[in-house]
Amino acid sequence: MKKKILIGLAVLFVISQFINRIDKTVPDYDKSKDFLTMTQAPANVVEVFKTACYDCHSYETRYPWYSNVAPMSWMVGHHINEAREEMNLSRWGELSEEDQKEKTEDMIDAFENGWMPLGTYTMIHRDALIPFKKRYEIADWLKK
Repeated sequence: MKKKILIGLAVLFVISQFINRIDKTVPDYDKSKDFLTMTQAPANVVEVFKTACYDCHSYETRYPWYSNVAPMSWMVGHHINEAREEMNLSRWGELSEEDQKEKTEDMIDAFENGWMPLGTYTMIHRDALIPFKKRYEIADWLKK
């Protein structure tokens, strides 16, 4: 009985790899409207944003190996879609000045309060952990 259940679960796992695969295509977009390009961010800011923000909040996502394995792939895809919907740094220049100001305030809060990147992200991506001092350096730069 246990063997049949295990075989059934294995079959379901294999089948799930072909169902509802996440979309990793990048739509056409104007790279000159990217946040880091438009703000002419200094190297220390670029490093933090590329390491801690761009995987989810831009079209420059670096998909890890587990993004190809369901059900983890579904979770990764969901997080990325939600993050881009909230703020897509690749499309920064398409936002109104008012929306840019609001999103900048959101980023300042997120850096100062440690809300981003999410703990579920930094558990796996240890390089995305931002030291306390650096968080405030980035927040101060954003305030300018």
